[in-house]
Amino acid sequence: MPKQVISTDKAPAAVGAYSQGIIANGFVFTAGQIPLIPGASDLREGGIAAQTRQVMNNITAVLEAAGSGMDKVVKTTVFLADINDFAEFNAVYAEFFPQDPPARTTVEAGGLPVGALIEVEAVALLE
Repeated sequence: MPKQVISTDKAPAAVGAYSQGIIANGFVFTAGQIPLIPGASDLREGGIAAQTRQVMNNITAVLEAAGSGMDKVVKTTVFLADINDFAEFNAVYAEFFPQDPPARTTVEAGGLPVGALIEVEAVALLE
């Protein structure tokens, strides 16, 4: 099965040599999403909670464009500009996975794109 590129205007457009998402072997792989507002080049304002919500909405849009959804996510990787934001991030993140949350890795990473406080990538089942 060849890979299939996913693109939606409900998530920020790719601004480099990458795709918003890829379908391959029954999985959807999202690009790392930062809290850009779809259709704009602005970061969501309001701190880590607002930025986390925007990121998760962006991931939701990419997964839905692929025919998947948040309930099918099996793994996420989270990059926080400041690990001290973990509790506030985690509270918002948990809203998107009310049951059976996926496996997750969370690390502090300096220098996220355009000054974002958070970046998240996800892997989800297609079916």
